[in-house]
Amino acid sequence: MTTPPRPALSVGLALVLALAGCAPGGAASVEAGGAVTLADLERERVLSAADAYLDEPPVTVTAAVAERSAGGRHDFYSEGDYWWPNPDDPGGPYVRRDGLTNPDNFVAHRDAMRRLSVIVPALAAAYRLTGDDRYAAHARRHLDAWFVDESTRMTPNLLYAQAISGRVTGRGIGIIDTVHLVEVAQAVRVLEAEGGVDAEAARPVKAWFADYLDWMTTHEYGTDERDHGNNHSSAWALQAAAFARLVADEAVLADVRRRFKTVLLPDQMAADGSFPQEMERTKPYGYALFNLDMLGMVAEIASTPDDDLWTFALPDGRGMERALDYMAPYVADKSAWPLPPDVMYDDAWPVRHPALLFGGLALDEPAYVALWTTLEADPTEAEVVRNFPVRQPLLWEPPRLPLPATSQG
Repeated sequence: MTTPPRPALSVGLALVLALAGCAPGGAASVEAGGAVTLADLERERVLSAADAYLDEPPVTVTAAVAERSAGGRHDFYSEGDYWWPNPDDPGGPYVRRDGLTNPDNFVAHRDAMRRLSVIVPALAAAYRLTGDDRYAAHARRHLDAWFVDESTRMTPNLLYAQAISGRVTGRGIGIIDTVHLVEVAQAVRVLEAEGGVDAEAARPVKAWFADYLDWMTTHEYGTDERDHGNNHSSAWALQAAAFARLVADEAVLADVRRRFKTVLLPDQMAADGSFPQEMERTKPYGYALFNLDMLGMVAEIASTPDDDLWTFALPDGRGMERALDYMAPYVADKSAWPLPPDVMYDDAWPVRHPALLFGGLALDEPAYVALWTTLEADPTEAEVVRNFPVRQPLLWEPPRLPLPATSQG
C-alpha cells in the first residue's frame, strides 16, 4: 500500500490566532501581531484550576483497599489494561486483548495518582505566577500525604503494578503507571527553587523519590521496564531523568543521555521519523503521540548545554527533529493519518502535546509552537489524561518566556 503524502504544516493562521488571543485553551488577549509570553497564555487557565484545587483534600493509595493485591495498604496496585477473563476458562488465568481496556480492573490507585499529578503541578504553576503561598501550602499538604506521612504515604516501589489475575502479582511494565509523578517531581523543584517549599520540608519528599529511583534502576522489574522497548522504555527513561534531576543524581542523568542516543532512538525510530513499534498497535495514533511526548520530555529534561538531545541525530539523521517532522503534520490534519483509527479513544486525540511546544522552542520551529496553542489543554477523558502526563509548561520554562512571533509581511 502506498502511503499518502503527509500534509504541509503551515505557521500562518494558527500562530496569528494564538498571538491574537483566540487559540483554544485560554490564550491571553494581546495586540494583534504582538508578543505573547507563556505566562500570558497560561495565567487564566492555571489560576482557575488552582483556585478550584484549594478545596481538594489529599487522596493517596491508602484511601482504597485493593482486595486482589498481594501487597499491603501502602502499596500501589493496578491491573494489566488489556487482560480479560478467558471465556473458555472463566476461573483460569486472564487472556490478552490488545488495545481493549478491561472495565472491571481496579483503578482507584491510578485515579488517585492521576489526581495528584493534576493538582500539585497546577498549584505549583499558580504559585510561580503569583507568589501566593496559599497555592504552595496546599501543594505541600498533598506532597506530605503521598510521600512523608507514615499513615498515608505510598511505599516507594511498584511491586504490585499491572498484575494479571491468575498469572502474576506485578510486572515491570507497571512502572509506566508512575509516569504521572514526573510533573509532580518537577513541581517540587519549582516550589523549592522559588521559596514555596523550604529545604527542610523538601528533604523527605526528595528522599522518597531517591528511594524510588534506586528501586526502579536496580530491581528486576525496573531493569525489565528499562529494556522492554517501545513507549515503556521511553517512559522509564523520562521518569529516571525527572527523578534524578530532582535528587541531583548525575550518574543516572548521564546514563539516560547515553541510553537516549544509543538505545531509544536506534531501536525505536524508523528512517522517516515514525515509531514502528507503536504503529503496529491497535491504537497507533495515540501510542505514536505518547511516545513522541515521552522522548521529547527526556530531551527536555536530560539535555545539557554541551549535550543537546533535541538537536542530536544519528548518522542517518534520525532524531527528535525528524520525529516531529513526521508526526506534526498528522496532528495538524489527522484526516491524513495513513493507518486505521485507534480501536478506542480515537476521537480524543490529539491534545496539547508537550513535544510540540518544547521541540518547537528548542529547534526554532514556530510552526510547532503555533500548532500546540490550538490544541486542547485540559482533556477530561480519563484515558487521555492518563497518557498526557505533562500539562503545565510553566513548570518547565521561565514564565515570561516569549513565544515565537510571526512575520507580518
